[in-house]
Parts: sequence; C-alpha cells; structure tokens
Amino acid sequence: MSESAKRFVLGQLQRTGVVLNGPNPWDPQVHNDRLWARLLRDGTLGLGESYMEGWWDAEALDQFLFRLVDASIQDAFPKDLAVMWSLARGRLLNLQRLRVTEVGEKHYDIGNDLYAAMLDRRMVYSCGYWQGADSLEAAQEAKLDLVCRKLDLKPGMHVLDIGSGWGGFLHFAAERYGVSGVGVTVSKEQAALANERTAGLPVETRLLDYQALEGQFDRIISIGMFEHVGYKNYRAYFEKAASLLKPDGLMLLHTIGGHTSTTHGDPWSEKYIFPNGMLPSIAQIGKAIEGLFVMEDWHNFGADYDRTLMAWRDRFDAAWPALAGEKYDERFRRMWRYYLSSFAAVFRARHLSLWQIVLSPRGVPGGYASLR
Repeated sequence: MSESAKRFVLGQLQRTGVVLNGPNPWDPQVHNDRLWARLLRDGTLGLGESYMEGWWDAEALDQFLFRLVDASIQDAFPKDLAVMWSLARGRLLNLQRLRVTEVGEKHYDIGNDLYAAMLDRRMVYSCGYWQGADSLEAAQEAKLDLVCRKLDLKPGMHVLDIGSGWGGFLHFAAERYGVSGVGVTVSKEQAALANERTAGLPVETRLLDYQALEGQFDRIISIGMFEHVGYKNYRAYFEKAASLLKPDGLMLLHTIGGHTSTTHGDPWSEKYIFPNGMLPSIAQIGKAIEGLFVMEDWHNFGADYDRTLMAWRDRFDAAWPALAGEKYDERFRRMWRYYLSSFAAVFRARHLSLWQIVLSPRGVPGGYASLR
C-alpha cells in the first residue's frame, strides 16, 4: 500500500513542477515515508496535519502549496473520509447556529498578543486593499476608507458592524467620518479590547450574536464575518440585516467567496482554524438577497488577499521569538504558518475571491456610483 500510494502521489506531483527532495525552495523535503498512505487516506487534512507533525518541510511553503492548488491536484485524489464527514455534517446539521460561539472561543480568543503581533496597528483581520499601498498599514487603511466611501458615510450616521472584530472599522469611521456605531462579535477577547481601544468615541462593541440585534441603522457593514454564517443561514442573515437597515440605507458585505456552491468547508481548516467555516458562492448570495435587497455593486479584489496573508506571515515569523513558549508551541507555529501559507496559495491561484458587495433595500434613486 505504501509503495503504490507513493507512486500515485509522485505521479500527480510531476504535473506541478515539484521535485521530491529537490533543490528548489518549493520542493518538499519528506522525513517520513508514511506520508504517502496518509495523503491518500486523509487528503487535505492529512497534508496539513503531517506538516504540523514535521513529516515534511518546504522552504517556500506558500510556493509549494500554490503549485499543488494551481494544478488542481486535489481533484485527482479519491474522496477521503474527512471530506465525506465534512459534507455529511454540513448537510445534516446546522453547526453555525448550534455552536454560535465556537469560532470565537477556538480562533479569535486564542490570544490578543498573537493578533496584535501579526496584524496592523488597528488589528484589522481581513483582506487589505493594495491599490497604491506599499505596506500592510497602508493597505488596511485604504480598505477601511474604501468601505466608508462606498457607503457614503456622513457625520451623525448610525452604523452597525456585524462581526466587528477588535473594533478597527468603527474606530476609523468614528474618527474620520464622524459616525456613531455598534459592533457585535462572539469573541470575548475581541469585545473587551475593542471597547478599551474605542473609549471616548461614540461607538461600542457588544458580545452578541447578530440574530439578537435590534434597532435601526443608517448603514450596515460586515467585514470577514459572513464566512461563519453557513449556507443554511444565508437567507436568515440577510432577512435580519434588512430588518435593521433604514429604507434609504446601504449595506456593504465584505466576504471571501468560492467559485462553486458548496455545503461544507475544508476539513483541515474546519478542524484547526475556523470551526464550521463555509464559503459562499455568487449563486448562494444572489438567492439569499432575492426580494430583500438591490445589488448595487460587486467588487472582486481577491488577488490582494495573497499579499495580505503573506504580510501577516512575515509579521508572525518576525514576532515568533517573543511569542514562543508554553502558550504557543512548535506545533502551533507550524499550524499557523501552514494556515497563512495555504490560504495565500489558494488566492494566488485565483481559486477563491474576495468580494465587496453593496446592497440597498429599494435601489438608490438615480443609481449608485461604483468606487474603486
């Protein structure tokens, strides 16, 4: 089994320009021959876990993974048990509503010190906008300003941020555009730090599930949260947003998007990074907003996520000597680098997109002017 598995995997690698134990920085160096059978049995879950356990290395990890993704090598592998289990859970259960706080507890609450070291000074944990930007700080500020301009924010407006993270957007919008606002998150660590950082501004962050929200808002934004909603809840999400938005308001949805409709996530990412994560498609979003919103603008700058993720990885690597210890061990370091590198590879191959979608309840009178 091990030899036949090795022949199969190496045969697929030939299509990618990767050489086993080769001299290039993207060539994998294999330290454990049990890897081949594990890859056939566990697919992407096995690839990520075996890297975490030190079974293989690649100096340029992102470049190695990019070559695999770009060649769609995963399509040649048989459906593994991890994928079938993920598919079954997605079909049979609604874990995004059954375990509303799980992603907060297992991902966003793991340590503000980690995120402060990895992210920009505003701790914005979503794709930057690199048009004309030469640093992570500039790219994130450009993204925040782009959102404000797309929503035509004016002083005195009341803004809702669904999935507000560490409060970076509301902080920026309150200072630069004179708005007040409410943010909601299911992460205790995010809520506490966000309120500390925005003290004195007319904004607040609540530890609250978005479905428990009440009130009326001039504008609604949601940046990097829709990936946690789940396909069974897309319609309910937009129904809730529609009930909270004033008739002449605007909503901006910023989300990673997949190019085909799915009902489950990636097994490795679900297990180690984003519990119950799931990426929407154009068709799923379109169906979910039907009869609720007019789609005013749809902007794809997914290629910018590659650069954002690599900037985060560089900052993580630079901060590792200070972070390393009992809380973040070597297995964590390898897991986190694999996470950032693999996501960068998928965006680089253009297998995923990053969308900003502007919605209005009844259509903007005279039309909406798209901004870039």
